[in-house]
Amino acid sequence: MALLRGRTASLNLFNRLLHHSFRAPNRNLSSVAADVHNQSTIENMKRDLLNLDINSQIGSCMPIASMRIGTFIHNIEVNPGQGGKLVRAAGTSAKILKEPKSRYCLIRLPSGVEKLIDTRCRATVGTVSNPSHGAKKLRKAGQSRWLGRRPVVRGVAMNPVDHPHGGGEGRSKSSGSYGKGSRTPWGKPCKCGFKTAKNKRRN
Repeated sequence: MALLRGRTASLNLFNRLLHHSFRAPNRNLSSVAADVHNQSTIENMKRDLLNLDINSQIGSCMPIASMRIGTFIHNIEVNPGQGGKLVRAAGTSAKILKEPKSRYCLIRLPSGVEKLIDTRCRATVGTVSNPSHGAKKLRKAGQSRWLGRRPVVRGVAMNPVDHPHGGGEGRSKSSGSYGKGSRTPWGKPCKCGFKTAKNKRRN
C-alpha cells in the first residue's frame, strides 16, 4: 500500500512538471525573469536562515539550554514558565559561565554571585537598555517627590517618643544606660533581628 502511494505521488509530480514545461513557452520573457529572480531571492533567504546564529540576535527570548557559553542575558526566569525575575534593572546583564548541557546552568549575576538555574528557564539575549540610569543626578528635592519618594528623617534627629534613637545629649543611639544599639522605629534590632537560636549546653 505504501509503495502504491509513493508511485501515485511521483506520477502526480511528473505530470505537474510536464504540464509546467509545456506552458512555459507561452509565457512572456518578463514573467519568467521575475520568477527566476523570486526563486533566487527565496534561496538566498533560506541560506541566510540556515547560517543565522540566534544567539547573536539581541532581544531574542529562548530557553537557556538553547544558548551557549559566554552569552550575556537578562530577564531570567527562576522557575520554568514563571516569567522573568532576575536581572531586570537598567543597564544590567548576566553571563553564562558553563555550557548549558546538563539540567542546571551556572550563571554569574550582576552582583557577582554565581547561581545555578534550570536550563528550561527562559531568558532574553543582551543587556538591559539605559545603562546611565544609575549615574543620573536629581536636580532638586522636588524631583525626588515627582518619583514618589518621601523624605527620610534620621531617628537620631527625633524625640524619644518618635523613635528608639531619639533624645539624649548629642548623637547617641544607646538610649541612656541600656546600650541597645541600632533599632527600627518599632524597636526591633536593625542588623540581624532578635536572636532565636538556643544556647548549646555543654555536659
